[in-house]
Amino acid sequence: MPEGVLSGLTGLVLTGNSRRLLEACLSSLGFCGDLLVVDCFSQDGTLEIAARYKARILSRAWTGIGEQFVYAFQHVHSDWVFILDSDEVCSPALAEEIAGLLAGRGPAQETDGYYIPRRSWYFDRFILHGGWQPDRLYRLFRNGRVNMDMSGVHQTFRPIGAAGRLRGEIVHYPYSSFANHLEKINGYAEGGAGDLAAKGRVGGLTRGVAHALWRFLRGYVFRLGFLDGKAGFILACHGSFYAFLKYVRVLKASWGAPYDHH
Repeated sequence: MPEGVLSGLTGLVLTGNSRRLLEACLSSLGFCGDLLVVDCFSQDGTLEIAARYKARILSRAWTGIGEQFVYAFQHVHSDWVFILDSDEVCSPALAEEIAGLLAGRGPAQETDGYYIPRRSWYFDRFILHGGWQPDRLYRLFRNGRVNMDMSGVHQTFRPIGAAGRLRGEIVHYPYSSFANHLEKINGYAEGGAGDLAAKGRVGGLTRGVAHALWRFLRGYVFRLGFLDGKAGFILACHGSFYAFLKYVRVLKASWGAPYDHH
């Protein structure tokens, strides 16, 4: 970890009942001069952890990830912003690299920001195939020099001007268990089905099965997910299930309402 803090850098984390890895996340951002946590009224001890790390805590009801980031950026006062999810950790190598760049010790690049590689752990290993690598995210940028794409289930940040690449990594632990993964799949599928319906896309059983099969083959076979062992197979199955749920949920049904069918 670099010595001292960078006064021109804000570490930004959105939270919502995020205590699982928040301590490791905030600890890895100790080199940031300002630590900003935007929370949606957590009840699991998240706020107590953030307070221990002397974060500047703002509370706002969740109205969507795009709106949450727009609100957060309005409260960033530094020249640079570095974003982590609450289930991510900034590696020591990345912290050193960022500190060197912003202190003027790195390559002289006139950039608006930097793409950062991310490694993600699933089941019993870091996933290296199946479409999870390479994974580069635009997470370090000058304040205001970013475009946000919120059209999918995840937010995507894109540079306005020139962007460089860093070598240090963000380390990602997205799921804590099979149950946790399925819980997230349920939410993602619901949002994905809503996006399909809003765009006038056709869903249905046949499309759900076809997309599920293609999703499995693409990840496990064509993108070499089988090289990640058990984890690669489990991940491909879960990805296939997500694709099926997303397309089949576009279908409309009464589900028995008004419950008086005789």
